[in-house]
Amino acid sequence: MAKADQTAYAGAMAWLTWIALFLTAFLGMEAFAWIMHRYVMHGFLWSWHRSHHEPHDHLLEKNDLFAVVFAAPAIVMVALGLHLWPWALPVGLGITAYGMVYFFFHDGLVHRRFPTGFSGRSGFWTRRIQAHRLHHAVRTREGCVSFGFLWVRSARALKAELAQKRGSSSSGA
Repeated sequence: MAKADQTAYAGAMAWLTWIALFLTAFLGMEAFAWIMHRYVMHGFLWSWHRSHHEPHDHLLEKNDLFAVVFAAPAIVMVALGLHLWPWALPVGLGITAYGMVYFFFHDGLVHRRFPTGFSGRSGFWTRRIQAHRLHHAVRTREGCVSFGFLWVRSARALKAELAQKRGSSSSGA
């Protein structure tokens, strides 16, 4: 293989590696977000997240502190990627991209905290909006359904789970 071909091949492999790292970080954030939402936000940091489940007319809510906390690893990874370990950059950018999509979807499209200019009427977004609204059907830390964002079950399955949880809690179970 000629030197120019080797250089082109190495460059292509570097880009493929960066794309793979970016996508892995982006998609891995779904699992991270689900775990954090289920066990931290609805767990020991409910005191922050409760503000998101209660009606209010404030511009900000205590729950917004999570955005600051969750941005920190992305900032660190981008900084490390720019100055020390290049592979950390696509990871930091993947985390950042997930956060941006989540912010647009969650705060803009679902909760209408700002105009998005996007209807969200496609089947993809409608399913996620329904799942999130079913999550908010419960205003306590227990009994909620649907802690994910990208991967969600059907509204029918979530409604059945919600009914089952409400039935079992009212029967003393």
